[in-house]
Amino acid sequence: MPPPPKTAWSGAWVSENTGIGATDHGLLPGLAMTDLFGMALRVNPRRPHLLVSTVLAKHVPTDPRVVRGSGLLLGLRVAELLGAVDKVDPEVFEELGTVLRSGTDPASFAARVDAGVAAVEAQPGLVFGYAETATALGHLVARALRMPSIHSTRRQVPGFESTLGFEESHSHATTHLVLPEDPALLSGTGPVVLVDDELTTGRTVLNTIREFQATAPRARYVIATLLDVRRPEDRAAMAAVADELGVAIDVVALAAGEVVVPDDVADRVAPLVEEVAQRPSRNQGALGGFETVAEQPPQPPRAWPWGVRIGGRHGFWPDDESQLDAAAADVAKGLEVGERVLVLGTEELMYAPLAIAHALRTDDREVRFSTTTRSPVRVLDVDSYAIRSGLTFGSHDNQADAGERFAYNVADGDWSDIVVVVDSPSYTQPLWAEGGLLDQLGGYADRVHTVVLPVADGLPPALHGPGFGAYDAAEVTWLLKDLSHAELEADIAVREKAIQAGEAHYAESLPVEYQPDESYQRLFHEQLAAVASRVATAVGAVAELSRRTRNRDDLVLVSLARAGTPIGILMRRWAQHQHGLDWPHYTISIVRDRGIDLIAMRYLAQRYEPERVLFVDGWTGKGAITREFAEAVALANEQLGLGERGFRPDLAVLADPGECVELFGTRDDFLIPSACLNSTVSGLVSRTVLNDTWIGPHDFHGAKFYAELAERDVSNLYLDAITAQYAATGAAAVARAEELLATDRRPTWVGWEAAERIRAAYGIPHINLVKPGVGETTRVLLRRVPWMVVVNPDRRDDLRHVELLANDRGVDVVPVEGLPYSCVGLIRPTENDG
Repeated sequence: MPPPPKTAWSGAWVSENTGIGATDHGLLPGLAMTDLFGMALRVNPRRPHLLVSTVLAKHVPTDPRVVRGSGLLLGLRVAELLGAVDKVDPEVFEELGTVLRSGTDPASFAARVDAGVAAVEAQPGLVFGYAETATALGHLVARALRMPSIHSTRRQVPGFESTLGFEESHSHATTHLVLPEDPALLSGTGPVVLVDDELTTGRTVLNTIREFQATAPRARYVIATLLDVRRPEDRAAMAAVADELGVAIDVVALAAGEVVVPDDVADRVAPLVEEVAQRPSRNQGALGGFETVAEQPPQPPRAWPWGVRIGGRHGFWPDDESQLDAAAADVAKGLEVGERVLVLGTEELMYAPLAIAHALRTDDREVRFSTTTRSPVRVLDVDSYAIRSGLTFGSHDNQADAGERFAYNVADGDWSDIVVVVDSPSYTQPLWAEGGLLDQLGGYADRVHTVVLPVADGLPPALHGPGFGAYDAAEVTWLLKDLSHAELEADIAVREKAIQAGEAHYAESLPVEYQPDESYQRLFHEQLAAVASRVATAVGAVAELSRRTRNRDDLVLVSLARAGTPIGILMRRWAQHQHGLDWPHYTISIVRDRGIDLIAMRYLAQRYEPERVLFVDGWTGKGAITREFAEAVALANEQLGLGERGFRPDLAVLADPGECVELFGTRDDFLIPSACLNSTVSGLVSRTVLNDTWIGPHDFHGAKFYAELAERDVSNLYLDAITAQYAATGAAAVARAEELLATDRRPTWVGWEAAERIRAAYGIPHINLVKPGVGETTRVLLRRVPWMVVVNPDRRDDLRHVELLANDRGVDVVPVEGLPYSCVGLIRPTENDG
């Protein structure tokens, strides 16, 4: 049977017009160098030409079986070198060559490769892939070898420091970072297998080997590449470095030879570039067509489970492979697509999208796989040229540098569907904005789908109800560690004395949950009925003020545990009621003198643009936490490397009697029902805990879920009572927000000044023992050792619960004329105990 006809080589135009040619060393029978690459002209002064891989799927949409099979085949060649498998069947190379030359079905090739991989014996070692082109290739080599892997990255990931770093001198983006979740991954036995799509001079891999030898030395390195095009002097240089470092360096490739570049290539390319610029080129601008071009499209469903790794940026282990395959299959099942589909990964995110593409393919559905890139290439719509069309769009990755990004050869597919796969840090407004990637892709497919993969590498799991807390899972995500099993409660008096003596920090333990009597419980319900309308108006006002001040509808609410949590839920409900918006809501911990939970901040930064985040609390007192909060956010931005794209330090509160913030619903000091009780009005969750016994360096701050108090819980009753008032109070809330927008809301810090005066008047040794405002006074009576409550006699009608608690605790209530607050709680100085 005669072989299928050979298709035109996609490097012929560049070769004929520039004189750049290829000399094939004939490394593997049946697989030629030119089977594995075409050529295009770069937009890069360091190198005028680009070898465009036919199996990598970085620039050319490719059958996922070819991409997967080629990478695994390269891994098999490494396994053969390491003695982990018998000699690779030579017919498989010839079969790959036939597939690439003629476009025949790769099913037989893929099956033959899978059979070879099944025979590989696992050996110790580490596979290292290079961003951005070889991330999936590195994974595939590691999969064949059954070794752990990691790939370099150009991302600045919050909370990670680079363990290795090196430069790729010829690349468009030269700096590589290495960010292992566990630095021990880089140490160990066995060889390091360095994987890249082509080996040109070897400088980058030699830089990497030097870095490894300085940090985590190995005795042997294997360089695995699709194309080895080193010149003799480059091969000699690599041998010299091996001798210098006393290590073995082997090279394994699917093809080898030299790319011959004429000395006058720059003179030849210059007029070609000018000619290219004058020719019409397909799709360099936006055609449009993506239906949802708005502030934010609907959040796509996330079939990919949290905790399943999507790639090797922070490390990937052999046991992760089956979980990734299962997750990709679930995503594929959830996609309703037609008969010709392009799955488009994004920059370094290649391996998980490739798995999704592989899972989508059926006998009745043609699937191709490709990815976007940060590398500019000349687009030329002529025969025998590798880059026939291109899209240019802005970066949509909030952890990477800004600038242009590209998607090539998309226009040639006549796609029924294009599936764009991104991770959560790159699911940002530029992705779906006018002229963004999704907008442009809409012109080339009947439907454009977006799949968002969650980034959870190195982070603890979040908590949700009903497993933790009394709130529904949709209402709030708790970024806390569950300490329900821990014995953390201490006698209030003993605890107070240790705190004031500096022997313990208040966040290291919990007070015993104070349970008021039935008369106080009845008073709570009476007071709730009396103030529900007032609270609802203030909730709507602060939600509306925040939305308009930030000028965005895609806010992410992050409440400060635990007083902020009910207010965050109420603001979320307001946005749903008033605008049909679905604001995500999280709760995190901040501890006075210890700062905000950095792990929780990193969790948020990996999922959202930090500028979307709005922090929420219940009320202000004298402003201590408000001051600490601003400093803590600034420090977190610095520690996470967020720079100008960091979290904003503004805080939205329901009530601001201390005049400490600019976003508030009211500055009146009145009863907020969620301040009246402890956990039984706050989702049955304790205040937060931070101590070295229970909280490790990679944990969220902790808290307890008091499930045993469920019969006394009024958390949801409180929320529902306030929400029921929204229809009646909506107009007043909007009017209040508009009034506040036109008002000078800058902080005056009158609360702090008043607290200082009271401290001096009563001879109190520290400002922290003065707790102004109804909310803070209630907290003193519920969980501290109170000494005295001073009240404004003009506001006693609003303080029935305070006086009832004070009477129950045997605490004096002293009227003081002209008090700027409704009341102030004073904690007993334990130094007076004798």
